[in-house]
Amino acid sequence: MRRIKALILGGGQGKRLFPLTRDRCKPAVPIAGKYRLVDIPISNCINSHIRNIFVLTQFNSASLNRHIHNTYRFDYFTGTFVEILAAEQTLQNRDWFQGTADAVRKNLNHLNLKNDEDILILSGDQLYKMDYQELIDFHQEKNADLTVSVIPVDSEQVKELGILKLNKDLRIVSFKEKPSLPEVLKDLSISQELKEKFGLKQNNAYLASMGVYLFKADCLQKALELTEDIDFGKEVIPHSIERFRAFGFIFQGHWRDIGTIRAFYEENIALTEDKPKFDFFSEESRVFTHPRFLPPAKIENAQIKNSLITEGCIIEASEIEHSVIGLRSIIRRGVRIKEAIIMGADFYEPETRREIPLGIGEDTVIDKAIIDKNARIGRKVAIQNIKGIKEFDGDNYYIRDGIVIVPRYGVIPDETRI
Repeated sequence: MRRIKALILGGGQGKRLFPLTRDRCKPAVPIAGKYRLVDIPISNCINSHIRNIFVLTQFNSASLNRHIHNTYRFDYFTGTFVEILAAEQTLQNRDWFQGTADAVRKNLNHLNLKNDEDILILSGDQLYKMDYQELIDFHQEKNADLTVSVIPVDSEQVKELGILKLNKDLRIVSFKEKPSLPEVLKDLSISQELKEKFGLKQNNAYLASMGVYLFKADCLQKALELTEDIDFGKEVIPHSIERFRAFGFIFQGHWRDIGTIRAFYEENIALTEDKPKFDFFSEESRVFTHPRFLPPAKIENAQIKNSLITEGCIIEASEIEHSVIGLRSIIRRGVRIKEAIIMGADFYEPETRREIPLGIGEDTVIDKAIIDKNARIGRKVAIQNIKGIKEFDGDNYYIRDGIVIVPRYGVIPDETRI
């Protein structure tokens, strides 16, 4: 068996997730009330018995670095580590990372790659559970130089993804980034033979790259050192498919790229369904995060339907439906929350300290919104976007994809209407 090293890409500025990425990078964005997005690939690695994990960071990385340092501490005897590789200037490279491939290229010397190693490259902003050992076994059985994990998608999803064509042996024969022309799409469609072999649904018309790549170490070095490619999905992967033995591994579980406010919102709210597609309640494939040793949630005469309530919350007589209530959330009397994400707070404070205390004030209504950490929402506030505005920058709030977002440390005065 070849040795495995995992490399998690921290990504760029995360403009499409603004304002959640105003003060943090994409992998550090909270999800499901108590986790961070980066916990997903790291947990997948740990559950897959991958013990050497690197995380590349650059933009707004302080909170991510702190989270990883406080969470993933291992003993000296297992050889397990999660190591942060931050952007740095050297005599050879004085520029910041220009893209995902450029970030890896500039850190090759820190990875100490050996020819008997395979390098698993992952994104830090996706939601899925995967046993990487199945991918690794497939990669080694095929003696592949490069394996791309792919997922079946329907025609409506094609325009946002990289689409691959596989032959009957699962070798990648073509790749197009976000194709739209009918003649191109026709050539990329899944063959009926593969649909029957893997039991795919008939509406699964194409295979899309998940942004999960497994390289032989020497092939990764060649792919990066012999080119000036700066992005994996758009440049390195298409060029490597032409140059190396490249195969596609078909994954049929739930997967979502959390690249936009809409995707982030929908995936969080979907977790409140009776049978969510992504399951945090699993003994076999647990998701790990920082243990905070908080008290249990305190709920006083509240009506709560289909919601996630995390530790340390204080919820007075309120109504909450299909919502995610994050750590240390304070929700006062008469509040009505529906299909909203309340991220909570990093600390408690005496209510007398501020005119508008931390948390959600009395008789406030929040519908289809995201309230980031440490926000202060006053009394009798209405956050509902009744006018259906798609994009707007307001006073201490934003609207993206029709969803109202109160940013981290945002303050909304009493009786405000949004």
